[in-house]
Amino acid sequence: MAQADIALIGLAVMGQNIVLNMNDHGFVVCAFNRTVSKVHDFLNNEAKGTKVIGAESLEDMVSKLKKPRRIVLLVKAGQAVDDFIDKLVPLLEAGDIIIDGGNSEYRDTTRRCRSLEKKKLLFVGSGVSGGEEGARYGPSLMPGGHVAAWPHIKDIFQSIAAKVGTGEPCCDWVGDEGAGHFVKMVHNGIEYGDMQLICEAYHLMKDVLGMEHDEMAEEFNKWNKTELDSFLIEITANILKFRDPTGTHLLPQIRDSAGQKGTGKWTAISALEYGTPVTLIAGASLSVLSRMRGWWPAEPGRASGQSCGETRPSGTSEALYASKIISYAQGFMLLRQAAKEFGWSLNYGAIALMWRGGCIIRSVFLGKIGEAFDRDAELQNLLLDKFFSDAVHECQASWRRAVSVGVQQGIPMPCFTTALSFYDGYRHAMLPANLLQAQRDYFGAHTYELLSKPGQHVHTNWTGTGGNVSSSSYNA
Repeated sequence: MAQADIALIGLAVMGQNIVLNMNDHGFVVCAFNRTVSKVHDFLNNEAKGTKVIGAESLEDMVSKLKKPRRIVLLVKAGQAVDDFIDKLVPLLEAGDIIIDGGNSEYRDTTRRCRSLEKKKLLFVGSGVSGGEEGARYGPSLMPGGHVAAWPHIKDIFQSIAAKVGTGEPCCDWVGDEGAGHFVKMVHNGIEYGDMQLICEAYHLMKDVLGMEHDEMAEEFNKWNKTELDSFLIEITANILKFRDPTGTHLLPQIRDSAGQKGTGKWTAISALEYGTPVTLIAGASLSVLSRMRGWWPAEPGRASGQSCGETRPSGTSEALYASKIISYAQGFMLLRQAAKEFGWSLNYGAIALMWRGGCIIRSVFLGKIGEAFDRDAELQNLLLDKFFSDAVHECQASWRRAVSVGVQQGIPMPCFTTALSFYDGYRHAMLPANLLQAQRDYFGAHTYELLSKPGQHVHTNWTGTGGNVSSSSYNA
């Protein structure tokens, strides 16, 4: 007998926690896992005493679902998603809904949308952020795909999502096809940027200011009561003061090498594809520094004795805040460009509000982004909004001082410096790309445009011997 409101496939930690979250909000969930023993273990332990029901097979699961059937996949991105879709399709009817809640590449989501539409099935690709705790008590959810599915999943999604303000859910419909997973991808790119910026601030404080770990923890706690108030600043303070069972700070004992799951790299690739200069996000996502220790020679202390002297600069928090603004400005630039490429109608203010709670980049700062788009829904760049323009301007002197001293002291700061370079490039009326294009025309007859004749592509015979025939394409 059909009794379940929704089914969830994949009982790893995230899957289990979302099932329990749904149960807490009054929904009957049918749980299934490819290894059926995990279903029994879950029902007998974590889900004991709840209304969660189990399934012995996909057929059994489908038979227990109310119509239209709603099935969430929380399995490894890639082939596993396609394999489950292929097995589910023969068991479902027109109008049934498959939801992919994994970290799928947005093009895969678009492909699945188009494929399932031909079979009269609805598909949703939803970004899910917040980690294990968010999944259990309220994640940020970013659903996109077939909009006809939204009325059937809206109540469930918005019930289990994190709440902010006066109870607004950190979940709303994002857009067509792969829009939900694209927004999650950009979220992750911004997340990597935020983390790298915090790491660079930590490096400055530790190696230039000579601050102790407890002192740095206290400073981060202070910052968390300012405009930098955020989840990542909060956990950084906790990490800095954490001690192991011997009473020794744990952080200095951790090897300086880190990984990533691929979504940050996708952000950088998308930025290149769509010609959007998300330089800070790309640098952080591609792990130009902290995540690439494995590429250095195996000499952990290769230059650690080469001190550059002692200076105690101020302005680290201002450098962090201004660079953070640049990171988010770049992320929303990429969202806007993708919307043009794919014809998506993205609500940028709503996206910012979706990220205010539940997710890794949750912060007070995001409310200001929402307000910026409330003031101007067509805002082309956050740096054109008065609040953010004024904020960066006020931070500018301290930002430059912190970067200058860091460079003089030999501290690598790829994201602080990239953010400052982006800002300087954005505020200049003219950049030296005219020379670059002249060089391309000189050696390859690629043509250029004159300021006085925009849209007209001109070639010059620079040497007098090169001829007047130009390349057939103008591609700056």
